[in-house]
Amino acid sequence: MKTIRMALLLLALAFQAHSQQTKKINHPSMKKILIVVTSFGEVKSTGHKTGTWLEEFATPYYLFTDKGIQVTIASPAGGKAPVDPKSTAPEYSTESVKRWLKDPAAQERLEHTVPLKTVHAEDYDAVFYPGGHGPMWDLAEDATSVQLIETFYTAGKPVALVCHAPAALKNVKDKSGAPLVKGKKVAGFTNSEEVAGQTTAEVPFLLEDMLKEHGADYVKGADWQPFAVADGNLITGQNPASAQLTGEKVIAALGVK
Repeated sequence: MKTIRMALLLLALAFQAHSQQTKKINHPSMKKILIVVTSFGEVKSTGHKTGTWLEEFATPYYLFTDKGIQVTIASPAGGKAPVDPKSTAPEYSTESVKRWLKDPAAQERLEHTVPLKTVHAEDYDAVFYPGGHGPMWDLAEDATSVQLIETFYTAGKPVALVCHAPAALKNVKDKSGAPLVKGKKVAGFTNSEEVAGQTTAEVPFLLEDMLKEHGADYVKGADWQPFAVADGNLITGQNPASAQLTGEKVIAALGVK
């Protein structure tokens, strides 16, 4: 009988220890960020492959995860999210890209993204949209994404988008029904960068023009140089080189040290 009591006591102590460990792992102060990537992989008119520009995903991804932030990756279709093959070329392989290319676990996460329709804004502290030409084709028109951004923004949570990803703001409205970007400082891939990159045929519209047409106070830095701006909880970056700066502004907004 004593042996049974002792075994039960040890089992109870083990369960208590496990519960305390679980509580530490899922501590309520741990921040959670939703990263939304495109599901669009080919521009039919040109036949060119596209998707997420890897630098704009990998840099924020590691910036967040290295800080202990929990990251969920979602896309409109769920499952495998296309990466622009050009963005893995040696000339575009930044340190974060090289790290991702040697990181099977991170690669696996882009192979199995969560369907966007299954996520809820209340489960996350911020949302981050990487660019690439893909978002201009699907996320710009995706009703689920539009509603998600509106919910994050209305709740006062950071909404961050970099390079071409501000295209996802195209149909987003504020509480009054006006374009969310109206009167706000917003950055995004410039017309001159699109022309210099000879990629105007890869997009359904010019991002800079769209933002201005929707009333944004469009701001920019020098072409190809890091530039990001925060206007309230709306954070936007200009180009691939701005991914780090944009991610850092999200971390600052969350108060993560």
